[in-house]
This record gives sequence, C-alpha cells and structure tokens, in this order.
Amino acid sequence: MNSKTAYAALADHFRDVVALGQVSGLLGWDQETIMPKGAAAQRSEWMSALEKLSHSQRTDPRIAEWLDAVEGADLNMVEAANVRLIRRQFERQSKVPAALASQIARVTSQAQGVWAKAREAGDFSAFQDVLTEVLALRREEAAALAQGGNLYDALLEDYEPGMKEPELVTLLGGLRDGLVDLRGRVGASDAVIPDIQGSFSHGQQTMIAHELATAFGYDWSRGRLDFSVHPFSSGSFNDVRITTRVSETDPFNCFYSTIHEVGHATYEQGISQDYGLSMLGRGVSMGVHESQSRILENQLGRSRAFTGYLFNRMTEVFGDFGISDAESFYRVVNKLHRGFIRTEADEVQYNLHVLLRFDLERKMIAGELEVADLEAAWNERFEKDFGYPVDQPANGVLQDVHWSVGLIGYFPTYSLGNIYAGELFAAMSGDLPDLQEDLGKGDTKAALAWLGDKIHQHGALYEPRETITRAVGHAPTAKPLLAYLNAKFGDIYEL
Repeated sequence: MNSKTAYAALADHFRDVVALGQVSGLLGWDQETIMPKGAAAQRSEWMSALEKLSHSQRTDPRIAEWLDAVEGADLNMVEAANVRLIRRQFERQSKVPAALASQIARVTSQAQGVWAKAREAGDFSAFQDVLTEVLALRREEAAALAQGGNLYDALLEDYEPGMKEPELVTLLGGLRDGLVDLRGRVGASDAVIPDIQGSFSHGQQTMIAHELATAFGYDWSRGRLDFSVHPFSSGSFNDVRITTRVSETDPFNCFYSTIHEVGHATYEQGISQDYGLSMLGRGVSMGVHESQSRILENQLGRSRAFTGYLFNRMTEVFGDFGISDAESFYRVVNKLHRGFIRTEADEVQYNLHVLLRFDLERKMIAGELEVADLEAAWNERFEKDFGYPVDQPANGVLQDVHWSVGLIGYFPTYSLGNIYAGELFAAMSGDLPDLQEDLGKGDTKAALAWLGDKIHQHGALYEPRETITRAVGHAPTAKPLLAYLNAKFGDIYEL
C-alpha cells in the first residue's frame, strides 16, 4: 500500500470516528436538556453500546498499518497534522481495553443521574458510592495510559495535550497568590457598589439572551439555545448547541452564561470548513476553548464599553431596575460578591474555585484523598480561601457535574483559559485601536474577526501552546491576566 492510498484510508475511516463522537455528544446534550427522566437507564445502555462501537473504530488494527504506510511520507501541513492527531488518539485508545471504555461510559452515564438527585437532595452520601466507582475506573484508565508514568498527566492529556502536572502547578500557583492579594485589597476597600432590584421575567431574559448570542457572532442556522441546570456548549462544526439558565432575580446569570457558551460555540462554528469531519475540525484543547468563552464573557462582555450598551438595552426592556447610569451599571456587573458557585463567580475569585477543584482531584488520583473525605476537604479549603463556610452540599462539593461524568483533569483548563484570554486580549487591544468604541455600540465584529483569524479557523491544526504563542507572539504566562485584573478592579474599587 502506498502512502497516498494509506492516507486516504485513514482520512475516510476517521470521518466515521469523528461522526460517532458527534453523535455521542448529541446524546449527551439531549440527556442534559430534554430527555425524559425515566429514560436514564436506557440512555446508559445506548451510551455504552455507542462507546463499544466507537472504541472498536478508534482501535481498528488497520489504523496501525495505515500509519506505518504514511510514516515519512511527503505530507502537506494539514495532512501531517491530521496524521499526528490520529496517531496520538490511536496510541492512547489502544492502551485502554474495550471493556473498560464501555464500563466507564455506562457508569458515568448512570452517575450523572445519581449526582443530579444527590444535588437536589443536598446529600453527598447519596453520591459517594458511584463517585468512588467513577474515580476507580478513571484511575484504572490512567494507569493503562501512563504505563508507569504520572496518572494525572495521563488524564490531563485528554483535555490539554502536552501540558504536564508540574508545569501546571507552577503556572496556576503563581496565579493564586496574586488573586488572594487582590481579593484582600478589594475586601478592605470602602467603595460601596449597589445591587440591581426587581424581577426580570423568563421571557424578557430569553429575548435579550438571544440578542447577546447574535451580537457575539452565534450562527443560529447551525445552533440553538436551550436551558439546563449547568449551562454548557455541545457539538462541533455545523451543529453547535448552547444552553443557559434563568433566575428571575439575577439576569446577569442568564446573560453572561449565554455569552460564555457562545464563546465556545463561535470557536467551533469558525473552524475552517475544509477540515470537515476530520481530526482537525474541533477546538485544539479545552484550555484554548475556555479562552474563547472567557474573553467574550469578561474582557469584552464585562468591559466598561459593552456594559454601557447592555445598560441601555436592559433599561429599554425592564425599565428602572435600581441603577441610574452606565458607569454605576459597569461597577454592578463587575462587583465582587460573596458566593459559592463557580459559574457565578466574579473575575477575581473565579480561579480560586478552579484551583480548589484542581488540588482536590489531584489528591484523589494520587490516592492521597478518599472520596469519603472529599466533602470535608472541600469545605475546609473553601473556608480557607473564601473566608466563610459552605452552607449546603449543592453549593459545595455537589455543585459541578464534571466528576460524575469522569471529567478528571478538566478543571485546570478553566484557569488556563483565563490565562490564555489575558494574553489574547492584550494582543487584540494592541491590534484593534477602535475596539472599545466598537464595543460601546454592541459591535463585536472586529474582535470576532481577530479571534477567527488568530484562533478559530485553525481548529486543531497546531498544538495548544503553539496556537496561543502564534496568536500573541510569545509563550503564555499569567502576567497579562493579573495586570488586567489589577487595573480593572483597582479602578472599580479605587485601590
């Protein structure tokens, strides 16, 4: 078999692999949004069967033959990147027994329903046994992948290829010190920032959420907006769906969750159509993905300019809601507040939530923390970092869906995304002198075009670190993010 024929076979085979992954994602979206509650057991069997089929496709023995045939071939940049990603996935998947992959799919599908019920009941003990099982399965998978190496690195590779635990600890550890210092200085400030007042109807919030999604570039012909307990974006390429949630006393929850998920969605929708059902036709990593949601939500969406636009629109729709002018509204939107929920946290404290989870899950994977002790460890760390105790499990250890579905190694990518967003915003601001003027009109076209050129169109063509480095001109650090946060909140709180 010549290299040209082998590459064609690889590309054709992985069209099916990618398509099966997208079907699995659609089933996951359905489970989180409109699936009947009584279908949970049946859905777990569907997911298990689909995973068996997908695993057999991903580990087909012919892939090794095709990869051998293209070794050393004269491939163009796109073909070489596609082969690199196929090889990486094949080598990883081949290390994981099919029975284990199927069991993980079955148990995590069931665990998601158990978590939801435990969260509603506020009872961690009801979730403890199945989480113990999920953790054991993921540790078994990590051991198969690591083959004697670092277990957490093996899991992290699924979400941020090339990143290692020691490097991540250093990068995020430096971030934590600066955030704790800034939070302390804000807490000592005498600045008084009011809250919004009134009730904001579901229908009116949904209308503005649709407007915001459109303003931030969401292509409705390839997506839809639904509602879920935990907002998320699902899908890829030409079918990318988002969810949000509504609190009639807190419209910002809906609005900024929507903008956040649109950041993920526009990344997927912006990938070059040439990459289609290939390994390149997706976001390169969860850290880079998160950078796209965070830069839209925070640096753009919570800017003084854009909040001025949003203030005028909310006034038109809701009338008087207790805030008299755009400057006061900007301060309200960015107010540091006491709270428990990661997804509702302000920019300063958000990463402290992530670092808590990062440290706890590393300890669980290393065998230094048992699931039975997780709730106590969470509560202790939370009070130390935030200065007040967790009031109930739903606001603490049970608030996130991630561990129930086996996403261990995922949490640190949220903070990586913030770090990357800090770098991207600094570079974007230098390239777009009219950025703030545009945002004041609710116009994000230039910003989205910049992101499309630097990030979106490339999909997974480059490695994560290379993607960001090419966009900003140097290896990423936490310095731009900390500088942005200190400048912004120093101004708001008159530090």
